[in-house]
Amino acid sequence: MSEPKNLTTVFLDADTVRPDELDMSELENAVTSLTLYGKTSGDQLMGRTEGVECVITNKVKLDQRFFECRPQVRLVCIVATGTNNVDLAAAETHGVAVFNCRGYGTGSVAQHTLMLILTLLRSGSSYHRQVQQGDWSCSEMFCLLNDAIRETEGLTLGIVGYGDIGREVQRLGEAFGMRTIISERIGSEPREGRIAFEQVVAQSDILTLHCPLTEQTRSLMNADRLAAMKQDALLINTARGELIDEAALVKALSDGLLGGAALDVLSQEPPPYDHPLLVAELPNLFITPHTAWASRRARQEAVRQTAGNIHAWLGEQTLRRVV
Repeated sequence: MSEPKNLTTVFLDADTVRPDELDMSELENAVTSLTLYGKTSGDQLMGRTEGVECVITNKVKLDQRFFECRPQVRLVCIVATGTNNVDLAAAETHGVAVFNCRGYGTGSVAQHTLMLILTLLRSGSSYHRQVQQGDWSCSEMFCLLNDAIRETEGLTLGIVGYGDIGREVQRLGEAFGMRTIISERIGSEPREGRIAFEQVVAQSDILTLHCPLTEQTRSLMNADRLAAMKQDALLINTARGELIDEAALVKALSDGLLGGAALDVLSQEPPPYDHPLLVAELPNLFITPHTAWASRRARQEAVRQTAGNIHAWLGEQTLRRVV
C-alpha cells in the first residue's frame, strides 16, 4: 500500500461504526492525523473541517456550500455504499475525490433479511410479547398456539434487486427450501433467469427489496402494487425506506390486504415518535432500527475498506472511486 502522506483527516460520525468495538489501527496508519467525532451536527460541520484535507462520513451531509467553503478538502470517504448524503456534482466541480464502501455488509444484510422472514412466518414478536405479559405462565397446556406458525418450505421468495445482497438472499432462501424468482428492472425486457416485476409482485409469498433508491424506484411498492400481492404475502425491506409508500402499507396491513411486513428502514431516520408505522400497533408489522448492515464483522470491513480507499487515492488508483 502507499505510504501515508500529510493528510489531516476527520471522521465526522464515528459512532455509526462504534469504533470502541473495532480495530481502527489500519485507518489510523493510513493518514498522518485522524480525529474521531462521535457525531457532527450541521452547525458543527464547518468548525470541525477547518484545515482538514480528508473527510470521512457515514451519514453527515456534505452539500454544495460545504465544498465551496472548504476548498482545502481533497478527499471524501463514505463509510457506506449509498452516496446520497454527498453532493457528488459539487465534489467533482471542486476537484474532490469521493470513495465509498461496497459489499462489506452482504452477509449481515442477507442474514437479517432471513431473520425478518422467519420472525413473521413464526409470529416471533407476538409470541415473545405473550411470554413477557404472562400468557404462557397461565396457559392451561404446555404451549401457546395463538398465532399462525408457517414454514419456509415451498414458499416463493421474490427478490427485487439482484446485486451481491440479492444473490446471497437467494442462496439462503433456497437453503431454507424456498423457490426464488428474480425481478427484472421495471420497464425492461426480462433477461434469462428473470421475470417481469409485476409478475414477481403477484406470484411471491414473500417479497424482499434489495434495490437502490432512484426516481424510478421511489414508492416502488405503492397502494396498487401492495393490492396486487397475495393476501397472505409478506413484504420485507432492508434497502431504503422510500421504496415503500408507508401510508399505503399501513392501510394494506390494517385492512388485511397483506399478511405482514418486516422493515429495517423507514423514509425518515431516525423516525419521529408519531411516525405512522410506529404508532399503528399492528401485530403483523415488525421493525428493526436500520441494523441489518451492522454486524461487527461488517463494520470492521467498512473501516478496512475506508483505509484501503485512502491508500488507493494516494496511489492514484480508482478502486471504489465514485467521483
